[in-house]
Amino acid sequence: MSAPMTKADAKNFLASGLGIALFSSAVFGTSGSFAKSMLETGWSPGAAVTVRLTGAALILAVPAVVVLRGRWHQLKENWLTILLFGLIGVAGCQLFYFNAVARLSVGVALLLEYLAPVMIVLWLWISTRRKPRALTAAGALLSLGGLVLVLDLTGAVKVDFVGVLWGMAAAVCLVIYFFITAKENDTLPPLVLASGGLLVGAVVMWLVGGLGLLPMTFSTADTTLGPWTVPWWVSAVGLIILATVLAYVSGIMAARSLGSKVASFVSLTEVLFAVIWAWLLLGELPGPIQLLGGLLIVGGVVLVRVDELRGDRRAAGARALDHPNDVEPVPSGPVAEGR
Repeated sequence: MSAPMTKADAKNFLASGLGIALFSSAVFGTSGSFAKSMLETGWSPGAAVTVRLTGAALILAVPAVVVLRGRWHQLKENWLTILLFGLIGVAGCQLFYFNAVARLSVGVALLLEYLAPVMIVLWLWISTRRKPRALTAAGALLSLGGLVLVLDLTGAVKVDFVGVLWGMAAAVCLVIYFFITAKENDTLPPLVLASGGLLVGAVVMWLVGGLGLLPMTFSTADTTLGPWTVPWWVSAVGLIILATVLAYVSGIMAARSLGSKVASFVSLTEVLFAVIWAWLLLGELPGPIQLLGGLLIVGGVVLVRVDELRGDRRAAGARALDHPNDVEPVPSGPVAEGR
């Protein structure tokens, strides 16, 4: 029997980035439940996303300005990264996901979004014309098989295919999100990237809503979370602080500590957390066939990630053999591989 975790072990666990990554997944997983509790009282997906991004951007604005004091050139150097992060990785991804949640269960919507790693494999295969390794191919096929089960085409409960399309659109945005934030960048603090991206996303949502291109329906009706009936602002505050401010900042911190590949692997636990939160707060639980499909999707993505990590280790070993006398330099700052 293993010894119980000591305080030192717990401190090392958090310092390694794994604890932060799991915390990020847990709070990210609340977004679907908080959002759906609002959508069920008359909120439109666009309005829920707008309130979420605006509130989080306002909360993070002050600490971001403090961090940037004397270093405003960092915004000029990274404006394109912040713009794309906010437009696609924040506004687009959340809007499409919330539209999916409005038509599907939280668990099914998130499982569709997390087909993104498989899409990345397929895109790299097409763009580089290099056939993926056997383990990666097996993982992709396993996830596609899981998708078929999640859709449960022969089941008694019919899946809304418009919702499925929204979920797939969210997956495409997540693919672009990973490509944008996996780029090395040690000149942009996590707090500034999160704050800037949320601000861009909020401005875009207000602009699109103001032009009448997106329905903006707000409601002050009470929402239901688990056995409790609470004012609308309780769900909104949970969506803003837990599922956005804490989630994005801790997620970027974890990715920079662990690297984009390992961080995105750990982020798969968000699916599990989201299903648990939806069960506790909304009474939702996917059917047995859909749960099996979800396990296949997660299992397939795990195979893809394991194969990538094995490939990285082999490549590192080959470089070491080519240059046996090289000494690795001491890093001058954190590696900015954001999620």
